[in-house]
Amino acid sequence: MHAHRRAARRLAGLLALTLPALLAACVPDPREATPTGTPDPVSVQVDAARDELAGLAAAAQDRHLTATYAFAPPGGAARPVAVTSANDGSWRVDVPGWGRNGTVDVSLAGTSDGLFQCALPSAGWTRPAGCVRLGDADDAMPRRLDPRVQHPFTDWLEVLTDRRAPLVVSPATPPSGVDDGRCYTVDSTSASLNAPLDVGVYCFREDGTPVAVRATFGALTLTGEPGPAPATIDLAGAVTEGEPVGRDGSTPEPS
Repeated sequence: MHAHRRAARRLAGLLALTLPALLAACVPDPREATPTGTPDPVSVQVDAARDELAGLAAAAQDRHLTATYAFAPPGGAARPVAVTSANDGSWRVDVPGWGRNGTVDVSLAGTSDGLFQCALPSAGWTRPAGCVRLGDADDAMPRRLDPRVQHPFTDWLEVLTDRRAPLVVSPATPPSGVDDGRCYTVDSTSASLNAPLDVGVYCFREDGTPVAVRATFGALTLTGEPGPAPATIDLAGAVTEGEPVGRDGSTPEPS
C-alpha cells in the first residue's frame, strides 16, 4: 500500500514537471506567427513599375522620330502637334493656336545653339515665320512662354529615368483612345509648387515611342505611325532680335 502511494506521488511529480513543457511545445511562438523580412506586395509592385517606366523613358530618350499627336488642352479644341526628335539630339515641337489668345501658331526648338521660340504664319501673325532665342539649350522655358506640350518629349524623360526624383509610379489602364503601349500613373511625393513634371498618366511603346500623356496641361495622343528622324532639325524661320510671342495678346507684332 505504501509502495503504491509512493509510485503515485512520483508519477504526479513527473507530470508536474513535463506537462507544462509539452503544452508549451504545442503552442506556436507568437514571435514566429508573422514572418519578418517579407516584402510588402504593394511596395514590390510600385518599385517594379518605377523600374519599368524608367526603362521605357530611357528608350524614349534614344528614340528619334517625326510624329503627330492630337493635343487637347483643358477646355479647348483638339489640334495636331508636330514633334521632331532628330538624330543629333535637337528637337522641335510645333503647337498651333497657342500664342496671342489662340491666334498665333508657335514652334519650340532646342539645338546646340540654344532654346528658341518661333512664330509661324497664322491668323495673328501675318509676317513670315521668325524665331527668337530664349536661352541656352538646357535653360528652363520661361513660364509665361511655356505651352508645356514639349516637356513629355524632352526634359521630363530625364525626370522619369531618375530614381531620385520624388515620384510614385504605378501601372495604369490605357486611357480611352489608346490601343497600344504600357501606361503608368505618375504622382509626386513633393509638396513643392515646382514639381519636376506634371502628374498624370504616361504611356510608351516597348521601343520608347511616346503613345499618350494625360496631365495638367492637357492630353496628347499619337496619331498614325511615326516617321524617320532627320539628321537635325531646321528652325521654322530666321532668328531675330524681336520679342517672343506670349500666350495673351500683350506682345505686339514687330513692324
